[in-house]
Amino acid sequence: MKNPQPHLQAEARAYWRANLRLVGILLLVWFLVSYGAGILLRQWLDQWSVGGFKLGFWFAQQGAIYVFVVLIFIYVAGMNHLDRKYGYNDPES
Repeated sequence: MKNPQPHLQAEARAYWRANLRLVGILLLVWFLVSYGAGILLRQWLDQWSVGGFKLGFWFAQQGAIYVFVVLIFIYVAGMNHLDRKYGYNDPES
């Protein structure tokens, strides 16, 4: 039996691909900030300071957490955009 609405399946796949792309980009940013700035680039970043602490140390202890919180808000905004674009938003809100 054929699927009566193949365009809906294609649209759902496009929505899912866009969702995965957004998650992948945000995870990459989080990885680069936490691992890159906190570990790999720590010595180079230590030439600057934030609040009296070397920047590399600050990223390892606080910066990655702040970036993660900002990424949560970016994800929410991005998913709201995708929901509206693909028609998955709640009509009552």
